[in-house]
Amino acid sequence: MHRCVERFFRVNTPPPPSLEEMLRYYERAWIATAYESPEEEARFKDYGREILTRFWEIHTADFRLPVALERSFYLDIDGTKLRGFIDRVDKLDSGGLAIIDYKTNKELFTADYLEDDLQLTIYQMAAEQTWKLPVEQLTLYHLRSNTACSCPPRDVARIERARQLVRDVAGDIAAGKFPATENAYCPCDFPEHCPYYRHQYLIEAPPTARQELLPGIAAGEAIERYAGLQAQIKDLQMQLDEVKEKIIAYCQAEDLNRLYGSEHEVTYKLVERTGFTEEDVRALLEPLGLWEKVLGFDQQRLKQLLADAAVAEDIKKKLESLRRVTSTFPQLWVKPRAGEEE
Repeated sequence: MHRCVERFFRVNTPPPPSLEEMLRYYERAWIATAYESPEEEARFKDYGREILTRFWEIHTADFRLPVALERSFYLDIDGTKLRGFIDRVDKLDSGGLAIIDYKTNKELFTADYLEDDLQLTIYQMAAEQTWKLPVEQLTLYHLRSNTACSCPPRDVARIERARQLVRDVAGDIAAGKFPATENAYCPCDFPEHCPYYRHQYLIEAPPTARQELLPGIAAGEAIERYAGLQAQIKDLQMQLDEVKEKIIAYCQAEDLNRLYGSEHEVTYKLVERTGFTEEDVRALLEPLGLWEKVLGFDQQRLKQLLADAAVAEDIKKKLESLRRVTSTFPQLWVKPRAGEEE
């Protein structure tokens, strides 16, 4: 997809390639690997055609030549050299630059995602260093929906934080510190060095003292034992829930609160969970100017308000009077039977 949208803009003069040319290039560039079946490949290929067709329709109407496409850069931050490629750089009518980075993520990008994206920050630094012009717009282009998600450029403070992050990471690398962070792109090309995947390579080697997780149990055996015990717990929990339901049903049917076995007794109670309804609390607090303190009807904030020494006692009493039973659930308590007195 990146190569196809690059091809759309890579012309010497307008207009851009026709839709037929774009789709022919798409057919030639298609890589028919990593699909589980021919049907899956056909489905993804058709989806790609739809995306490119919509891209062509949107950008043909306002086509203009970009400043750069797939522009490589080298950025020197206090001796640490970063190398990368910017998908596209446009020049705005104001004279400033706009950076566009194409993404094939499933979800649209949120405002927080845009603000926190380090890649865009690095691109801004590189573009301003290369062209000596201010970057006025940063964009992550969501190809799946053909949506440009844009935000203003980073300010001086944000740029400095990015520079400090690069310095910190470079320092950690020089010191041999490589903390692992797992994400959707794992494993990388070095799984044998990663604490999340390294064990797969360790167990292929002869057992060593490092593999002993428990006395007398090798790591692989411990894993299987743990998994087996977890399965037993799940099975026992299902049996426990089934027996519990039968005991509760019997207590409810016979109007009993305690049942006795030969060695144990079980006490049954219907436990009530209390709380407040938003309608009642708002009616009381809003006229008093206190609704803001529990805005959004946060039960935790309401508890804090009841504990606040600055709130009049009569208000607290009125609040407590609004407490209602919000739900009920059965509960069982088990204990050994007491011995008979002699």
